[in-house]
Amino acid sequence: MKIDPYDHRKRFLNWKKLGYIKGISKDNSDIIVQYLLDMENGLNVSRKGTISYIRLNSLNQRMSFLTREFEKRFYHKPLVKLSEREIVSIFKQMRDGQILRRNGERYLSVQDYAKVFKAFFHWYMRVENDKGREVKDITRYIDTSPIKEPEFVYLTFDDVKKLAENAKYNYRVLIWFLLDSGIRAPTELVNVKVSDLSVMEGSTNYLLSIRDDFSKTFGRKIKLLLCSNLLREYIERKGLSEDEQLFPILPRTVNQYLKRLAIGTLGTQKTLGGESTGKISMYDFRHASVCYWLPRYKSEGALKYRFGWKKTEMIHYYSKLLGMRDTISEKDLIEDTEVKTRLEQDLDRETRNRQLFEEQVEAQRKEIDEIRNELSESKERDQIILVLLRRLAGGKRDIEMARILKEEGLGNQLFPKEKAEGEIPTSPSAESMRVPAVLPE
Repeated sequence: MKIDPYDHRKRFLNWKKLGYIKGISKDNSDIIVQYLLDMENGLNVSRKGTISYIRLNSLNQRMSFLTREFEKRFYHKPLVKLSEREIVSIFKQMRDGQILRRNGERYLSVQDYAKVFKAFFHWYMRVENDKGREVKDITRYIDTSPIKEPEFVYLTFDDVKKLAENAKYNYRVLIWFLLDSGIRAPTELVNVKVSDLSVMEGSTNYLLSIRDDFSKTFGRKIKLLLCSNLLREYIERKGLSEDEQLFPILPRTVNQYLKRLAIGTLGTQKTLGGESTGKISMYDFRHASVCYWLPRYKSEGALKYRFGWKKTEMIHYYSKLLGMRDTISEKDLIEDTEVKTRLEQDLDRETRNRQLFEEQVEAQRKEIDEIRNELSESKERDQIILVLLRRLAGGKRDIEMARILKEEGLGNQLFPKEKAEGEIPTSPSAESMRVPAVLPE
């Protein structure tokens, strides 16, 4: 059975028994309840499958807050009757700091509230569409861009090493495990059992199986290359069996210890991640793990698999590209130069071949033009000759004309009928002397 460290399932089911949302009108409460129940059952959701209890409680909390703000400003108007201007105005006031948190601080995750309301209203549009009623989308102009990048406690490898060296034994193992695995803590962490570890073939390192049934996104198997030896010793010292939790922790207790450890070891200082060391939690080690493994993975897909991500933008979200370095070597440059040289040589060769081909085509075109000109001139010359012959035909001149033609080898062209016999008549007929309509080419 999946372990729920924050009792999200219990909290949602207790609210579900209550059946309404306090502090808002019945109409708005009823439609939000219907929405959350549909989300629980996987009905009319934007993506297939049911939604986790963590997400359901988050939807409940944010929709309840937004509805109270809407009712306060628009006289208990039903959510589904709000206008585009009214919707946009609320989120703008949250961004501008006109609507503050209970502690008086500004909302820094306004985009999350905006996305929740968009999801709710799109669900409502689909429900009404199923009933044959078309509803206008009033969420088109809601700004869902982040106000600023998320902040976290950035830890270098040396920072983690110092923390581990100064930590109690159990926490030392946990710190190295969090950095090595980058596992989501505490939700995935507390569900790992000893049986989820297996020794890799031909190695002493462990392969960690993060199962589908407790992963936030998808199950995966990742190599533990930093903490395997320490983990093996830990399991033996604790005498843990296959079915036992690897780290049976209380998240709040662990986070409190890590804060004391960080302040005592690293001091209170603002890190490159934006947060100070005094605000450290287990989840910051996931950020540290991303920053550690990012420059070491050659494949973006493999890095996303290790951390259970489907979207590329999560890489920057968790790392801000901290810990990156220029990894190109002179060898890489030499190889790239050799490849470039070969490509340039191939390109030059191809260019020369193309130029030669074009020159050959041009020469052939000129030769064809010359032949055409010669044929045209030949046709004109033949036409003149035939006219002259026709004028000279008759009398004694026929014999002389025939003799000349025979000597010049033109008899077969002028007298085609006699061509087969190989003789030129001494007196050409009128028919044979007629100028052909189409001259021979």
